[in-house]
Amino acid sequence: MRFTIIPYVQKQNEVKTTQPVASPKQLLLLAIPTLGQLIAEPTFVLIDTAIVGHVGDAALAGLSLGSTIILTAVGLCIFLAYSTTSQVAHFFGAGKRKDGLQAGIDGLWLALLIGTALALCLFVVARPLCILLGGQGEVLEQAVLYTRAIVLGAPGMLLVYAATGIFRGLQRIRITLIAAVGGAVINTILDVLFVIVFGWGIAGSGIATLIAQWSMGLWLAIPACLWARHDGVSLRPRIEGIKAASSDGWPLFIRTLALRVAMVATVMVAARLGTQVLAAYQAVNAAWNFALNILDSVAIAGQTLVGAALGAKAFDQARKLTRTTAITGTLLGVVVGAIFAFLGACFAFAFTPNAEIQILITAGMATVGIFFPMLGWMWALDGILIGAGDFRYLALTCSGVSAVYLVVLVACIAFLFPHIQHPTVLTIALWGVFNIVQMGGRTITNALRARTDSWMHRETDA
Repeated sequence: MRFTIIPYVQKQNEVKTTQPVASPKQLLLLAIPTLGQLIAEPTFVLIDTAIVGHVGDAALAGLSLGSTIILTAVGLCIFLAYSTTSQVAHFFGAGKRKDGLQAGIDGLWLALLIGTALALCLFVVARPLCILLGGQGEVLEQAVLYTRAIVLGAPGMLLVYAATGIFRGLQRIRITLIAAVGGAVINTILDVLFVIVFGWGIAGSGIATLIAQWSMGLWLAIPACLWARHDGVSLRPRIEGIKAASSDGWPLFIRTLALRVAMVATVMVAARLGTQVLAAYQAVNAAWNFALNILDSVAIAGQTLVGAALGAKAFDQARKLTRTTAITGTLLGVVVGAIFAFLGACFAFAFTPNAEIQILITAGMATVGIFFPMLGWMWALDGILIGAGDFRYLALTCSGVSAVYLVVLVACIAFLFPHIQHPTVLTIALWGVFNIVQMGGRTITNALRARTDSWMHRETDA
């Protein structure tokens, strides 16, 4: 099989390298499989939320804290996927496939090193982190149990990110969809078995997820290594290559860190507003992360095509891709937002049997749904700029927007939220402030950059 599939892949790559396509159809052909990998971690948390929510309110609130830690930690390493995609796509567009695969292998080693260190550190400091996020009493105990179980799957999840960057850059990403579906099925089956049948509670949910994470990581990393070896790429760890992969990812790390700081701050505020508000926030946030990745799939499809176009010095094509991606992202945002609000109104009971929390979930999802068209446009432009290698601009602007958001959030804690007594209004206000200030600010900065041509000349020659 190796000798029949690989030449076909190489032939396909040669065609796409010379003629990248700026059409909604081409975007969707890449976006649909991309969505599979993107929704993996949010899907795990969403499944955990739905199942653990029926264990009890304290377990659901504890899951909110624990999932915030793992989503933040793993999310900070998303640069492993983004930077690898940009590098491989650029080399691919320039006709240097082997160099792109070598960069991908270096990314895999970096992912394994970071993931191992991350898992060990978070396991040790799980309790202090949960306390810092506002965990107390039974909620704290539940959060620590979940965190210490799920963080052991971090190396597997980071391998998924790095391997996915290789497949995206080569525009061969259906395998990521298979891996994501398989991981979700494994996680769901084991979640039900460990939590409900065996009665392991929230710890069982974390164990189920870590097994699914490692399964996905190995499923993607092994074929990536086989492809690279077929092209004559060394699979040994190269210090210089790992250093290069980490240095390229630093601006994206800072960008993601700024966003995650804003998200963590929002969780901390939700914790101060009461257990019910925090539990509802967890449900809405889990659904939001899932839905947001639908938009991100379009952004990454655009990122992949733009990287190849810029590698081939096809600047007019890159501009066309930008317009097509932005329009497609906006239209998709309209559809996703409407569905998101509808699901919140009709299926809040899936997260909890508590009627009061169900009302808060409905209000939160309706509020968030309004902003999805804006998010679709912003996220599309974000993907384009990443594909162009405009990492420093994204790091600078995202950090600035997050700093402004934190100031506004502190002001709300001091002057606004204390005067709001109704939990439903608090939930709407919290999500409204986040979307208007944090997401709205990023929309403005991305739009301003995309209007210029400077971002198309940020990459170095391959």
